[in-house]
Amino acid sequence: MDLAFVILVEMLYAVASLILIGAGLAVVFGMMKVINLAHGEFMMMGGYATITAVNLGVNIFVAMLVVAPLVVGLIGLVVERLVIRHLYGRLVDTMLATWGLSLFFIGLVTMIFGNTTTGISTPIPGFAVGDYQINGYNFFVILAAIALLIGVLLVLRTTRAGLVARGAMQRSDMAAALGYSPDRIYMATFFCGSALSGLAGAVFAPLVGLVPTSGGAYIAKAFITVIAGGPSLVAGLLSSAGVFGIVSQIFTFAISPVIGEVALLVAAVILLRIMPQGITGRFFKGRL
Repeated sequence: MDLAFVILVEMLYAVASLILIGAGLAVVFGMMKVINLAHGEFMMMGGYATITAVNLGVNIFVAMLVVAPLVVGLIGLVVERLVIRHLYGRLVDTMLATWGLSLFFIGLVTMIFGNTTTGISTPIPGFAVGDYQINGYNFFVILAAIALLIGVLLVLRTTRAGLVARGAMQRSDMAAALGYSPDRIYMATFFCGSALSGLAGAVFAPLVGLVPTSGGAYIAKAFITVIAGGPSLVAGLLSSAGVFGIVSQIFTFAISPVIGEVALLVAAVILLRIMPQGITGRFFKGRL
């Protein structure tokens, strides 16, 4: 029973991790159709914003949940105004631009913080379950992912801003005809997507040693999760993260963590071969 509980917690943690990693990209790529290859660097900057704020005396949870999303969201706002807004509808140009931005952010962070590993300790201690040890911070990650999904769902489904954003992403001309500014809606949506990326990087900051190139560890998982999820934002993110997280942890416990990562990639290839439109392209159609 102790082992079963540990495996269950680790599976939930793996699913929650993929949800957090993919959430910001789900907004920017899933809603706006912007291929943001700098997504990992936005997460990396969220981690550095958290560490810097904590070192300046800010409470770690305030740094993670408030400071990091705001800082990265504002950076995303500047990026959208200076670069991205000129490239909507031009996928290849957007890929090249965001790839260049990722290199720029890596270089900038290296100049400011150096190329050494930095980090902060987890604010929640671990505890023993029988003969096994569980990281107590894993439960915070799980709760953060649940809160994020519920928050995104409520904003997009029940608020005027969410409904306008969804409508503008599908028919910007209709939104303009109704008196809304598609330019401002795209700007606000990119800000929100960037803020979610910063939040994810902040939540993972206590778990990893942070270096300027840390974003590369997240970008592949983010795109795999979002693309495999399909057109529905929340349902797609939850379903693909659930499938890949469970598959990864099964092979991690059965063989090794490396094989678990390989199994995740193989599962993504098989899933996209069977369902090219993603999970919600075949199931959960019409769901948000």
